[in-house]
Amino acid sequence: MTDDTDPQTVVFENGRKIAAGPLSEITAKLRDRVRAGETFMVFDATGRVQDIDLREPKPTERGRGRPKLGVSGKEVTLLPRHWEWLAKQSGGPSVALRKLVEAAIRSPETSARDAQNAAYRFMTTIAGHLPTYEEAIRALFAADRLKFIGQTETWPDDIRDHARLLAGPSFS
Repeated sequence: MTDDTDPQTVVFENGRKIAAGPLSEITAKLRDRVRAGETFMVFDATGRVQDIDLREPKPTERGRGRPKLGVSGKEVTLLPRHWEWLAKQSGGPSVALRKLVEAAIRSPETSARDAQNAAYRFMTTIAGHLPTYEEAIRALFAADRLKFIGQTETWPDDIRDHARLLAGPSFS
């Protein structure tokens, strides 16, 4: 089961996927690999390389929000008319903002664009040297599923499969 507050993480070493899951679950495995002198690349669900802190965790201070629920308080800057509109919404500003954000997240256009960008970031980082990389990128942004599959066919299995996984929603 994946915790929404702990994004899915995938770890590659020499083109092979060596771990996947929430970062909190694989951190101990990664610490052991660092101690053994191994090197690897860690990607988050958006295809970005993550620079993670593998030092032993320290007790954290309690911050604003509801940390046990994964809620953190941050500052939002809006015009007065925006604050007035938010104040009139049922549940208040926080509920209204959460509803707006959730609606945007669920938008098919947002989902397809996010998938395209995640696949692009991942492929650029780990597959830029592979044959047919440029053609695969063109197929990705042309939303041509069949061509994308064909252009990634000769890639190492784990890289190919993860690129296809990330790109999948962009073809719908």
